[in-house]
Amino acid sequence: MDICSFALLAQVTNSLSLQQELNALLLQDWLPHVNQRDYRQGDQGGWDVLPLRCAAEYQTAHPILQAFSIATQDHWHDLPSLESSPALCRFLQSLFCPVKSVRLMRLHAGAEIKPHRDQGLCLEQGEARLHLPLQTNEQLNFYVDDKRVPMQAGDLWYINADQVHWVENKGQDARINLVIDCEVNTWLRELIDAAKFRA
Repeated sequence: MDICSFALLAQVTNSLSLQQELNALLLQDWLPHVNQRDYRQGDQGGWDVLPLRCAAEYQTAHPILQAFSIATQDHWHDLPSLESSPALCRFLQSLFCPVKSVRLMRLHAGAEIKPHRDQGLCLEQGEARLHLPLQTNEQLNFYVDDKRVPMQAGDLWYINADQVHWVENKGQDARINLVIDCEVNTWLRELIDAAKFRA
């Protein structure tokens, strides 16, 4: 079986609206990523997260719990930050597959996410992680299976997170991605299979 490391799925057309909503979300309280082991902090900060959709049982829990992607959960709930972001909601509704965890993940200038794997989080196991860069720079390098993913703002990517991947932000600005964990269905599988840019 041909295992896909990453694939460019779409280019999002309402990126201006998403950017405006991001500006408002930047004013909220972001959380340091709980995985302290797998990243190196830069001079301007490290790796932080703003949860937007979480497991239903954690919707009134501490935000740290809301920031986790928990594959075994069946019920998911939009958080107030997402409910107040209509363009983000419309984008997520355009994905014709079950959406699980959604969060914004920011990697500050000079920071690095070390090589790691998220076991079982791949198309072949029925789980998919999608990345939509909302803010990035030319010196942001994202690698999956030793191959660089040429991410640009507004591009929606499937990432095989079960393979070794890492990120380095050598630019002057933070990188912010919308990260979506989904259940693989026929629509998503066909979208990935039909991608013109894939590796």
